[in-house]
Order: sequence, then C-alpha cells, then structure tokens
Amino acid sequence: MTQAPASPNVILICVDQWRRDCLGIDNHPHLETPYLDELALNGVRFSRAYAATPSCIPARAALLTGLNQSHHGRIGYLDNQPWHYPTTIAGEFTRHGYQTQAIGKMHCFPDRSQMGFQHVLLHDGFVHAARKGTHDLEMNDDYLRWLRSELGSHVDLLDHGLDTNGVATRPWDKPEYTHPSSWIATEAVQFVRRRDRSKPFFLYLGFHRPHPPYDPPAWAFEQYRDREMDEPPRGDWIGFLEHRRNDHLHNAQVARYPRHTLDRARAGYWGSMTHIDHQLNRLYEELERDSIFNDTWICFVSDHGELLGDHDLFRKALPYEGSAGIPLIIRPPKGSGIAPNQRVDAVTDLQDIMPTLLDCAGLPLPENIDGASLLPVLRGEQQSVRPWLHGEHSALGSSIQWLTDGHEKYIWWSETGREQLFNLDTDPEELHDLAAESESRTGIWRSRLVQELAGREDGHSDGQSLIPGRPVRPILPGVLASFQPTA
Repeated sequence: MTQAPASPNVILICVDQWRRDCLGIDNHPHLETPYLDELALNGVRFSRAYAATPSCIPARAALLTGLNQSHHGRIGYLDNQPWHYPTTIAGEFTRHGYQTQAIGKMHCFPDRSQMGFQHVLLHDGFVHAARKGTHDLEMNDDYLRWLRSELGSHVDLLDHGLDTNGVATRPWDKPEYTHPSSWIATEAVQFVRRRDRSKPFFLYLGFHRPHPPYDPPAWAFEQYRDREMDEPPRGDWIGFLEHRRNDHLHNAQVARYPRHTLDRARAGYWGSMTHIDHQLNRLYEELERDSIFNDTWICFVSDHGELLGDHDLFRKALPYEGSAGIPLIIRPPKGSGIAPNQRVDAVTDLQDIMPTLLDCAGLPLPENIDGASLLPVLRGEQQSVRPWLHGEHSALGSSIQWLTDGHEKYIWWSETGREQLFNLDTDPEELHDLAAESESRTGIWRSRLVQELAGREDGHSDGQSLIPGRPVRPILPGVLASFQPTA
C-alpha cells in the first residue's frame, strides 16, 4: 500500500469576475452558494480581499508570481505580452516535489506557457487575441478539442452568439455536461483519481465563468430569472462619467440599460455562480471518497469582480468595490488548529496567495516577492499584513490609482486629477464622495499615493505631488523588459 505524503495537498480555485459580495453566507439577497458556504463555515473568509489591478491579465500576474503591479509590470489589460517570470507559485510547488496540475483559465502568453506547472489543460475562454489569425482554434484550447470530440467538428464556443463581455444572456445551448464549468470539474475529478499517490499535489482550477458570456445551464438561469431585484446602487458622484455612457452598446463600461436587460444579466451572472458551486461539490465528494478532503488546503478566490450596474458601471478595471473587491476563502485541513467560520477584515490582495499557500504547505517563501503570508492571520496571531493596499488600472482614458486600508478608499484619476474619497465603514456601497468636504483626509491619502508612485517610469508622481495628464499605458515596459530571458 502506498504511503500517504507527509506534506498537505493544496487546491487553488480561481473563478473569473466573481465579486466579493456574491456568497450566500454573507446574506446575499438572492444568490445561493450552499457548498461554498459550507467551505467558509469550515474555514476563514476575508471581508477586505481585493484585486489591486482588477482585470484578468494583471490580476493573474499577481496571483501567480506574488508580485505587486509595480514589480510584475502589468498595470492594465494588454494581450500578447510574454510572461517570463522566473518564480511562480506552481514552479515553487514543483521544485519542492509536488505534482502540479492546472485546469482551465491561465491567460498567459504565449498561450501554452506552463508557468511552472508540470501539466496544463487549457481553457482560457473565448480570448479574441488567441484566435486572431489562426485556423487551428484547438491549438490553444483543450476544452474546445474535447467539446468537438463529443459533439462534432462543427461546434464552437460561441454557437449561441453571446459576446464575452456583454450583458446579453441566455441558457447554455448544449448538454450540461459539456459546459466549460462542468468540464473543469470533470477534469479535476479525473486528476484526483489518476494522480501520483506517492507525492502531494498542487491543483489549480481556473473557471472562466461567471465572466460573460452569461450562459449557465437553463435550470440555473431560471432559478433567478423571476426574482424581485432591487435597483443597483448609484453614487452622488456618477455625473462625471456621463460623457462615457452608452446605453445602446451591449458591452459598455458605462450605461443604464433597460431594467429587464439588467435583471436578465443578473440572473445569468448568479446562475453561473450557482452552477460552479454545484460543480465544486463534485470535487469535494471525490476528495471525500478518496479520504483526502480533510488533509487538503482549499483556497477559493476570484481574479476580480463585476460592477453589474453599480453606479451605471459594468465589467471591471475600476477601483470600486464591485470591481476590485473579491471573495477569498481559505479552508484548512482538519486538525490545523485554525478556528472555523472566521470572517476577518485584514486587507489582502492576490499577491498574498502565493506566499500564503506555500506557507500553509510548510514550504519556504521565495525571496523578492511582495505578497505576505496570511497564515498568521488565519491562526489569529496578527490582525493585518499591510497598513494599506495600492491598486491601479488604466481605463476610461486614465490611469486610475487607488489606496485603501479597508476603512477608507482614495481614488485619483490621472486624466483630470479628480480625487474621490469614501468611508467604507459607513458607506460600503460608495454612494457619497467625501473628497471635497474632507480635505485633510484626502490630503493624507494623496501624500501616500505620491510616495507609492515616486520614481516609476510612467511619471504620475515627481515625489512631491501627483502629475495629471501623463500618457496612460497598460504596462510598465521597463519592468517587463527586466524579465526577458538573456541570450
């Protein structure tokens, strides 16, 4: 009989575009996530977890490298920029004897970069950059190859016609077992069954949903379609974005869609979440069957949120809670000594996942990473890991910079120099902008941002003040160049 490995197994589940407030256990008025709720009841969930750069590519750079955006170099969304990071979470687990497997979305470039994993089954979703100019659409998508083997060579990902960033919604048009969320769970179960039992494993699951297209199975969509839904929150400050509003563009970032369109999108969004929740329980049941569920660390996180009509905003990339706030649940193995059903307010970011999971596995942390291990927070040994978090993203003509300590949030728009300040304790929906009436508090945060940006190549700070009107870039070219392999 093969002896069980001494080191714990680790599973990292990263869903795409899942906002922090979308968990049943946090009293969402509609959404049902029974199996994630149970995971949280047996673990720790973070009420102030963020994606500092809230879109797919820069967020995943932080997740996989443990670096912040000033050091991994991706400060906005830009495809086709090579990933040459020498140190990654998967590479560290592999180096220390773990079997490492990725299933689902990576969003790296080149598209089949392994990023330290021993094996990758790839489904990045309908990434236009990966499809442009190629006739071999299966080359970068193992799910599409499998789907065609099941249903025929004529099948494609968007046969139902929905866009990958829009609000148009309809149920999945094929058998439920062929949905990409179901495929990822199926492959995860198969990995558990076929793994090398002589060593521990690090399994990464990258679910593309609930990112659009909003196409859950029919039962999941219908579960929410007829709910009585409230109007989304709209702050007293939204007028300054009115010139960017387009109510007739299906994938607008600023819009006020007809109520039936918005409610249908919300039903599709929540239905996609409940579908994933049920699929995750398939994995939990397999781990239980194999008697390793209680010996495994499980981390559930998102790369960023979805504004879904908050303040007439949609999609991601912006610093508001619906976009930048992410769920984070860490469930330890049984007997870890970590108190269950904790809800902690330490400000954390995706850069902290790498050091946390390595620390949980008893592995050394690499040098020169920015993230902090959350294990002392899980154990109740400390309350926080940083005084504040610096976030940013290029969008809507600005480099939008922001800082938060979990109680206040300061935002600076580089195009015009506009500032915003919110009290998250009394105004968690960010309805009232305090910047004009609280100059002293605004000034404190402004000074902090000046220092955060001092010396960076994009020139938004001279070390004394913030400089509006500088060119806006999605990357820091000099930083990315420093990771290029030498000849």
